[in-house]
Amino acid sequence: MIIDKGHKMALSTKSGEIVQLRLEINPKARRLILRLDERQREAVAVAPNKRALAEAVEFAKSRIDWMQTQLEALPKPLHLAAGEQFQLRGAPCFLSAEGTTRRAQLAPGPPQTLHLPGDLSTLGQRALRYLRKAAREDLTLAVETYCRQLNVAVRRVSIKDTRSRWGSCTSTGNLAFSWRLIMAPREVLDYVAAHECAHLLEMNHSSAFWAHVATCRPNWKQERRWLRQNGPSLHAVQVAPAKPI
Repeated sequence: MIIDKGHKMALSTKSGEIVQLRLEINPKARRLILRLDERQREAVAVAPNKRALAEAVEFAKSRIDWMQTQLEALPKPLHLAAGEQFQLRGAPCFLSAEGTTRRAQLAPGPPQTLHLPGDLSTLGQRALRYLRKAAREDLTLAVETYCRQLNVAVRRVSIKDTRSRWGSCTSTGNLAFSWRLIMAPREVLDYVAAHECAHLLEMNHSSAFWAHVATCRPNWKQERRWLRQNGPSLHAVQVAPAKPI
């Protein structure tokens, strides 16, 4: 069997359950890595080169029971559909297909309600556009705040749907963030923004780096802990065609 980067295969547990495994190559990896893609709900085996892919598969097979346990523990998928409730800025938000205008409107709660009148078949995508726009606005404001505090300059802020990182920083000053942060409490979003702004000074995780983060977010450990504990719930939110309620 030829195994190549991006290949997917189904592994069977002793009990007959199926675990989907995706293979990846990362030249920076110093060893074989086995992780979960919470958004795709599948296991990922990472090898440093193509020659090590077969070994990565065997490694995954040896940890099949662990992978199955971890995947079963993930929160159930939550679809952005009419009648569903998700988290917006850390608070419950009801998604409604009703409204007085065709424009998206956020009504205060509790619970707050996001009104998205229009074609039900496109409601999920329209909800995603609203959330991405809100994430861009909140993160841009946070980045501007922490850039002033740290006396640094950012080149560009972009919003993505990353699988393994909540934020990233390039050596040229470009910052990128996951739109899913808009569902987290505001202080958690602020922590990620401060984290990436601190990388504009230190492209590492040294003590100097964390000192910069603490300047912006004194409670950063608590905020990071929330993200680690609740991140799977943010990744469980998916876009799907809405159904009438």
